[in-house]
Amino acid sequence: MSRPANPLVRENLLNAGLTLFHSQGFNAVGLKEITDMAGVPKGSFYSYYSSKNAFAAAVLRQYWAAIVRNHAPILSDESTPPVQRVARFFEAMTRDHAEQDFALGCLIGNMTLELSDSNQEAREELAAIMDHWSRLVAACLAESGSGQNAAASPETTELASMLIESWEGAAMRGRLDRSSAPYDRFLATALPRLLGTQTTSV
Repeated sequence: MSRPANPLVRENLLNAGLTLFHSQGFNAVGLKEITDMAGVPKGSFYSYYSSKNAFAAAVLRQYWAAIVRNHAPILSDESTPPVQRVARFFEAMTRDHAEQDFALGCLIGNMTLELSDSNQEAREELAAIMDHWSRLVAACLAESGSGQNAAASPETTELASMLIESWEGAAMRGRLDRSSAPYDRFLATALPRLLGTQTTSV
């Protein structure tokens, strides 16, 4: 009889994978590096994940869950106008990246660029994350015209996707330059233009 999975080992593996994939990339990291950082035998990896690809999907879920936990409440804060909430959401994301001196970028964008067609499980997870992200932002923007709990229109969903894609471009350039300048341009220029406002200052 196999032993039941140990939640602590699973957590250690996920934390190690997140750190290594974010700093070195998916393809550059081997399973031994992951298990060494997690402090578990390499052979135990397959007791928790069927493949490195399945593991990458789990790491992405953990990364996105932390963003939702830490920042999604900004988008539902009724004390702030919806457009300002969207600006504050992306400002909070920028502060996260600043803590790493803009050297890591966004794991979602990094993995999207790196994964091949053969990484089906991770690619499906990325698609689900992007869809959820768009829906969160679109739901907030929908309140601008129709009040709380308004359904997002196709136009609002399209705008939300454009904002996220622009943000990811800023994160990619910021990682390349290790600079806040692309984020600043997004917040000061791209974001207000896309939202049809003059400023994102709060």
